[in-house]
Amino acid sequence: MAGNTKNSRLSALALANRPRLRMLALVATLAGTVYLLWHSNEPPATSYSDAKQLRGEAEPDSFVVNGSYTSYDETGHRKIVFTSPRIEQFEEDDLATMVSPSAKLYSKTDDGPWDLDAQQGRLRQGDDMLHLSGNVRVVRNIGDRKATLVTESLTLDNNQGIVFTDDPVEITDQVGITRAKGMKAWIDERILELNSQVKGRYETVK
Repeated sequence: MAGNTKNSRLSALALANRPRLRMLALVATLAGTVYLLWHSNEPPATSYSDAKQLRGEAEPDSFVVNGSYTSYDETGHRKIVFTSPRIEQFEEDDLATMVSPSAKLYSKTDDGPWDLDAQQGRLRQGDDMLHLSGNVRVVRNIGDRKATLVTESLTLDNNQGIVFTDDPVEITDQVGITRAKGMKAWIDERILELNSQVKGRYETVK
C-alpha cells in the first residue's frame, strides 16, 4: 500500500507540473513573437549611400510631375520660368533632370520673354546653370519681328544672364537664314554674338 501511495503521489505531481511547463513554454513563445513583431515595425538603419546602392545609380531621390520652377534676381524681378512634365531630383549631385522642358527667359526690359524648348534639361541648382539638349529651339519676339534659333545643345547661366553653345546654330527670321558654329547671347542687353563659320542667306525686302 505504501508503494502504491508513493507512485500515486509522483503521478499527481507530474500531472501538476505539466501545465506549468506548458504555460512557461507558451509565455516564452508569446514573448518571442511580440519581440519580433515590435522590431519588424522599425525601419532598418541604412545610410544614404546604402539606400542609393539599393535604389541604383540611375534612380532619382524624388520626382515631380508637371513641375514648375521660377527664379528671381536680387530686386525681385522674374528671370526665368520653366516647366516640365517630369522633374527628377538627385540630391547628392545637386542635380535636377527634366523631360521636355519649356522655359521663358525675362530681361529687365518689357520686350517680352525668350521662349526655349528642348527634349531634355539638366539644372545644377548650386550654380543655377540650365543645360538643354536635343532639338533646342529658342524663339525671340521683338515688336513685329520674330527670330527662331535652332541648335542641339544650349546652356543658360542664370546668374550671368547669358545663353551659349558651341554647337552649330541656325537662326531664321523674316529676312533670311543665318548659320554659324557656336553663339553667345546676353539676355538683358539683347545682344547675340556668333562665334565662327558664319554664313547667311537673305532676301531683299521689296
